Amino acid sequence: MADPARKLATYTDVLAAPPNVIAQVIFGTLYTQPRPAGPHTRAASVLGMDIGGPFDRGRGGPGGWVILDEPELHLGHDILVPDIAGWRRERMGETPSTAFISLAPDWVCEVLSPSTEAIDRSEKMAIYAREGVGHAWLVQPLVRTLEVYRRQGTAWLRVGAWYDGAVVRAEPFDAIELELGALWVNGASSNP
Repeated sequence: MADPARKLATYTDVLAAPPNVIAQVIFGTLYTQPRPAGPHTRAASVLGMDIGGPFDRGRGGPGGWVILDEPELHLGHDILVPDIAGWRRERMGETPSTAFISLAPDWVCEVLSPSTEAIDRSEKMAIYAREGVGHAWLVQPLVRTLEVYRRQGTAWLRVGAWYDGAVVRAEPFDAIELELGALWVNGASSNP
């Protein structure tokens, strides 16, 4: 949590950050990080494609969602950039034309990197729960895992965890199967 005696970071600090970094304000502290490495980018990109087709575009799935890569979320005083986020269309009919979104998503996905995992798991998950996000996924490409959480009250309940090349149905997108092996850099499971 932020120390009340120090100046809290604001959106002005995000705008002043170098253009080659991701800037976020979490509990009043400015965090910057470089663009992600290959394993992180691969996992987020493939997952966005696999979910976006059936849920955002309705191709081979039920539709009904808006799925966005790296949206800038303004949630109270916090400014977060999840790797992927989704809103049910009945809550977000049109994608805002602004550079940021103030409506909390229904689902977020954080792809974990060694430099961001602690903040993603602790502080960002706390903010997502506070803001009423219904589901959160944590993808760890270096150890090839997917953890799925459902918000229960103000806390998170882990409802599933899978690894390597598993084929899964993970809420809230359990209408389709996801092949986890496709998320990892080589695109295949290391199991024979």
